[in-house]
Parts: sequence; structure tokens; C-alpha cells
Amino acid sequence: MADSRILIHLPDFFGEIEDFVELDETETIELDLLQGAVDQLFNDQFVDTSGLQAIKRREQMLGIQADPATETLDFRRRRILNRYQTKPPFTIRYLQQQLDMLVGPGMTIVSRDPEKRLLTVTANIDNASVFREVLHTIETIKPANMVYQQNTALEGGIELKSHLKMKEMIWNYKLDGTWKLGEKPFLSYGPEVSIK
Repeated sequence: MADSRILIHLPDFFGEIEDFVELDETETIELDLLQGAVDQLFNDQFVDTSGLQAIKRREQMLGIQADPATETLDFRRRRILNRYQTKPPFTIRYLQQQLDMLVGPGMTIVSRDPEKRLLTVTANIDNASVFREVLHTIETIKPANMVYQQNTALEGGIELKSHLKMKEMIWNYKLDGTWKLGEKPFLSYGPEVSIK
């Protein structure tokens, strides 16, 4: 950023005049405020760096009713980016990328059944604003001939237990010609013994 002090641009003898020193201090404050406003105007051109006023303006243009009490500025930026990026053609991979961007990687799983024309999204979402935006995204992206089904994934662990049991196998017949067919079963089992 360039130095906004006026006196550095004037000959040195102006630095000895009290009126010019006061003018320099006053104008420096104004020039700094002007530079901040120009920087904010530049930042407002991009959604990722927009300030609150620019976000409100974009939400108004897109018809989004924001709730500042429950929605963070970062979520509101992501929602605007999501609305701007929902342009055809759409694929399952694209929908998965959009949901990963909105909710977080690995928090949603998109699947489809072409025969039943069913689009299923399994999600672990605990924020109502994010859930509404996911619903809007899916309704915007999915083809009209597909039905959307929401599955809720719950966090929790699965405990596995294993048991191992054994039975002895006893062969009743031998291939030496001494056995009679049908007298006993070919194979008998001994008692079941628990190993683990």
C-alpha cells in the first residue's frame, strides 16, 4: 500500500508550517479511510472475500432469506457460491462435490437406482440451515423424472463380537467294501465345543 501522507510529496519546507502538518494528519486519516473503502469494494467483487453488505446484496438478488442469528457469514458465502454454481449439465459426481462443499467431505453419500429412478442421499447433518440448502441444491440439480429420497445417517459405533465353535466330523463309511449303503449316514458330527 502506498504511503498516504501528503507531506512526503511536498517540498521539505512545508513540514515546518504548522497548518500543513495539521492538514497532513487530517488528510492522512481521510486517505486511509478512502483506501480501506477501495479495498473493500475490490474484495466485494468476489464472494469469498465479500463483506456483510455485499453478501446481503447478493442474497437479495438470489431471493435468499438469511437468518443472521443462526447462519454464519462463512455458510452464507458457501450458499451463494452453491447457488451460482448450480448450472447444467449435472452428474452424480457434480452433486457429490457440491454436497461435500456445503456439508463437508464424507458427510453425505449420493447414490442412484436408474431402474427405480431413485436418487438417494444419505447425510449426517445437524444444522437446519445447511439441511435446507442441501434440499434446495438437490431439488435444483436432480432430473424431473427422478424421485429424491433422504436417508439420515446417525453417528455411533458398531461393536463386533466373535464366537468360534467346532464339531468333530466322524466318517461312518470307508471305501474298503465293508460298509452297507443306507445303514448309517455317511457323516456324523460330534458334540459342539466352544473354542473362543
